[in-house]
Amino acid sequence: MTPQQEIERLRDEIRGHDRKYYVENCPEISDLQYDRLMQRLVALEAEHPALITPDSPTQRIGDQPVPELSPVPHRVPMLSIENTYNTQELYEFGARTARLLPGEQIEWVVELKIDGAAVAIIYEDGALVRAATRGNGVVGDDITHNIRTIGNVPLRLTGRDVPPVLEVRGEVYMTNSDLVALNQRQRAAGQPPFANTRNLAAGAMRLLDPRISAERPLRVLCHGTGYCEGLQATSHTEFLRQISQYGLQPTPLTECFSTFAAAVEHCDRMIERLHELDFEVDGLVLKVNDFAQRKRLGATSKYPRWVVAYKWEKYEATTRLTTIRVQVGKTGAITPVAELEPVLLAGTTVSRASLHNAEEIQRKDIREQDVVVVEKAGKIIPHIVRVEKHERMGELPVYEFPTACPVCGAALVKDEGGVYIRCPNVACPAQLKERLRYFAARNSMNIDGLGEALIDQLVDAGLVRTFADLYRLTTDQLTALDRVADKSADALLNGKNGVMASKGRGLARLLTALSIRHVGPRVAAVLAENFQDMDELARADPSRLAQINEIGEIIAGSVHDFLHGEHGRRTIDELRAVGVAMSALPPAADTAASPLAGKTLVVTGTLTKYSRDEIEDLIRQRGGRAASSVSKNTDYVVAGDKAGSKLERARELGVPILDEAAFERLLGG
Repeated sequence: MTPQQEIERLRDEIRGHDRKYYVENCPEISDLQYDRLMQRLVALEAEHPALITPDSPTQRIGDQPVPELSPVPHRVPMLSIENTYNTQELYEFGARTARLLPGEQIEWVVELKIDGAAVAIIYEDGALVRAATRGNGVVGDDITHNIRTIGNVPLRLTGRDVPPVLEVRGEVYMTNSDLVALNQRQRAAGQPPFANTRNLAAGAMRLLDPRISAERPLRVLCHGTGYCEGLQATSHTEFLRQISQYGLQPTPLTECFSTFAAAVEHCDRMIERLHELDFEVDGLVLKVNDFAQRKRLGATSKYPRWVVAYKWEKYEATTRLTTIRVQVGKTGAITPVAELEPVLLAGTTVSRASLHNAEEIQRKDIREQDVVVVEKAGKIIPHIVRVEKHERMGELPVYEFPTACPVCGAALVKDEGGVYIRCPNVACPAQLKERLRYFAARNSMNIDGLGEALIDQLVDAGLVRTFADLYRLTTDQLTALDRVADKSADALLNGKNGVMASKGRGLARLLTALSIRHVGPRVAAVLAENFQDMDELARADPSRLAQINEIGEIIAGSVHDFLHGEHGRRTIDELRAVGVAMSALPPAADTAASPLAGKTLVVTGTLTKYSRDEIEDLIRQRGGRAASSVSKNTDYVVAGDKAGSKLERARELGVPILDEAAFERLLGG
């Protein structure tokens, strides 16, 4: 093998490993093996300098600073994105887009909006030739010397059918864990720490000396196109697949949906997952998937008409984590909570933050007495972004997640294939208290007066060990407790929404109240619609349950396991013995003549006269079906204030929409 052949072989091998590491997240060799490949390539190129090329993996770091940042005109302007801050604004954008493409099916892509520095990277014949900042959208600054230092940006594209000219657009960013490590090095060198990842990334791109940029562990996530020649992709999802094959890293967790409403619903699910990310995002981006539709939509003078950002205000503060404690939930899940020195965040004083699970504590290396950055963004409860390890004075002990329940002492177990650690003791007092609170809740058995303090007393006194014990309570037992008067005791037991009245709430509410995993009010209602009583439900095997719309295999298995497990069977038998109804509520006597008979209705938004449970119960009593999602089989949508994706879906499908007054007129008819 000639030196040139070995050099080319090494370059191809290193590029392949770069792709495995950065794009596919499945490295095949160790760091030591990778370093040895690179060292061999460096040695060969040193022996044969005439064979060095600009796209060699050894050429990532430039030798000399550039004298200045030169202007680079964008052949396709880098326009801003229209921002929205609530779902109502989102739906207005979606409706406007639909009007511009009348009668067309529009697919929507949802992407994370990375909080970094925008960049355009240009490849010609597969080689990286130029990179630029966004600038004013028309002209940016040449930052090629800095982009070449970033490990997950290939200097030469791999794969087949690489376009002659490919401009990809993306975001330069740094992970929170890398910022933590960098700030530790800053402190060790006597240098000030960096405040956040966004400013660090933006500043690094404008440095004149690429050797400094190379010291900062930056990355690029790609999310769009600029000027291209020979690009074969006809949609955004296809484009992301293609650039991944070329060795570029697309934005992760990107998904495509057939309707705008489904895309918006996905946004809420993504917001709940933000604590899992090791990088900062400041919103979600919704894009029309089809490139031809994008072209027809065009742009205003400011924004493309085919993309919108769903953003939220982010608030961060730094404080000290004093203690990590754990809570026991109604299903036994052990949830760690950070107790914080109180800090003002988004106008409120925050003194605790969820740590979600043991894996999050380990991944972020969170320890008691650490200085932490806590964030609140949009609807998200406060969570810890990162530990400021450069502020860690001395060695703090690693947090040891408990192996035994802090309340009952039972050995904890981890979900198979999951992240949650649970107390398996169904008699655990902490679980019992949480289950009782849920049992008495408004959308469960709706028992007024059974609050947190009273439940604590009942359990601690040994008066209530099971749900059935609630129905055995006497006035004398209650009045013997602290701050329970005769009148309050009687109301709790015999009031309109008291314990005894709850016996007749029906199968749906009972199933909700039992704290069966994965069974909430909607699933319980579906089960009650398909099975007339608890015995019929118990006779159904998992395969039959899974065939029911909205149930599926996981829920079916959970329901079946509960009804056939020792704890579940005993719970049902005890409740039956104290007179709790096990049958679905009968419909009103005149349902055959009811205008809702056989109709499917979906309720969305906030109503003024009814709670969600009350109106859905009313629909069922009048012979209708209360569904959770809008489809072509939906007969009516009842829409209150701030109705969201379901209202938009109803409009798309032409489903009749009723406000509360129209709903009541329909009932009266």
